[in-house]
Amino acid sequence: MKLCFIRRKRMLVCLILLAGICLLISLSAFHEDFAEVFASKREIPIYSVETEEKLAAITFDCAWGADDIPQILDTLKEADVRATFFLVGQWAEKNQEMVKAMAMEGHDVANHSYSHFRMGSLSSEMQSSEIKKCGDVIERITGGKCDLFRAPYGDYNNSLIQEARKLGYYTIQWDVDSLDWKPGIGREEIKQRIRSRVRNGSIILFHNDTPHTAKILPEIIEELQSGGYKLVPVSRLILRDDYIIDHEGRQKKVS
Repeated sequence: MKLCFIRRKRMLVCLILLAGICLLISLSAFHEDFAEVFASKREIPIYSVETEEKLAAITFDCAWGADDIPQILDTLKEADVRATFFLVGQWAEKNQEMVKAMAMEGHDVANHSYSHFRMGSLSSEMQSSEIKKCGDVIERITGGKCDLFRAPYGDYNNSLIQEARKLGYYTIQWDVDSLDWKPGIGREEIKQRIRSRVRNGSIILFHNDTPHTAKILPEIIEELQSGGYKLVPVSRLILRDDYIIDHEGRQKKVS
């Protein structure tokens, strides 16, 4: 009886040890999987640029109508300001003369995808296709290529930024949102949003085909210039080499 008890006790100890070993193996595998997931680098677009100069960039996302584009271009020409227009490929195909005018007047004609999908939910193959197709449209219309891309709705993920980079694009966001698209927003609120948020190296987001943007653009430009800001296209604002992008999306020169 005593010998049987000892054997059962030894067997129980062996089972406990075996269970412990299995648990350790499982935890180790989980830790490796966990570490692998979080070891992947978080990709961040360029939201703004660190600079000692009072530089800022005015950008427009063009996806819907186009009636106000001539007025916007006239305002920019009169103020001798170059801006950046992020164009949806389908929009560009419908408004080719306006796209040509943007390019001829020295503005950045940049990539905003072909179809204006929420690209963070697309496969990497579809992301690449959307960017490439828009780029091909812009190059065909203007005869030139721009290396700036902005995701529709600002919706991005690691895959999208990586696919854009493979195609030679810098992914651009913004740090000053005018919210000019928002129903019910007034002119003064738009101007105040810009006034209170702009800083050296800011990228300012506007849209065409909104109730107020084309009308208040002269006032906004005048106020920014009176505040000492030089308004440049994004292509002249961003750093091309030897930079990092911090957790807020601010592009900084590596010293």
